[in-house]
Amino acid sequence: MLIKWVRCEVVDRDAFDRGQRGWSALAGLPGFLGQCGGLASGPRSHSPTEHRQSDASTDVAHVFGLWRSEADHRAFLTGPHDRLAADQAGSYSAIEVRLFERVRDIGGGFPARGSVVRLAHCRVRDGRRAHFEQAQASVWNPGMAAAPGMLGGVFAHGDSGFLVLTSWESADHHRRYTTDVFPDLFLRSGARDDLEAVAGAVIDLDPAWSVG
Repeated sequence: MLIKWVRCEVVDRDAFDRGQRGWSALAGLPGFLGQCGGLASGPRSHSPTEHRQSDASTDVAHVFGLWRSEADHRAFLTGPHDRLAADQAGSYSAIEVRLFERVRDIGGGFPARGSVVRLAHCRVRDGRRAHFEQAQASVWNPGMAAAPGMLGGVFAHGDSGFLVLTSWESADHHRRYTTDVFPDLFLRSGARDDLEAVAGAVIDLDPAWSVG
């Protein structure tokens, strides 16, 4: 499964929202599995290795699209993509698009119908990838899956590093996880030795942006 992460710096929220609702036309396209997104909330919480940058305010939008394969996504790009994207022209000042392949699900998988998504974009130190992936499978995945209010997630890899997405029943459930569960998982996983950098955000999902 291909995961597409789109990050936009929004300058006109109303126009961006109207355009985002238009992506409902994705439903039924060959290989399209679902999409969700929303605005980043702030201030963010940070791990001991996490950069303090980017999404501290709510003018940054994150959208996550799921496709069966890279070929299906390429066919979409050469087809209706430009027409749909034109409806949001001028509503954002910058856009970043990154692609990832699913490595494994967390709990019930992603997307789950929660109210917030936690994003962690991880760059791993040279020589530590095998340990990082093993720790994700044996420490992080079961630990997060057992956390109250965690509804599902995905662990994925791409050219820019690893992506961890988790859906939460509420922002309060995620905050309790960061204070009650996260510190122990971070210690047991050896993440301080594995990670070169982490950038993250907590995204308030907008139901009107969900497709599929």
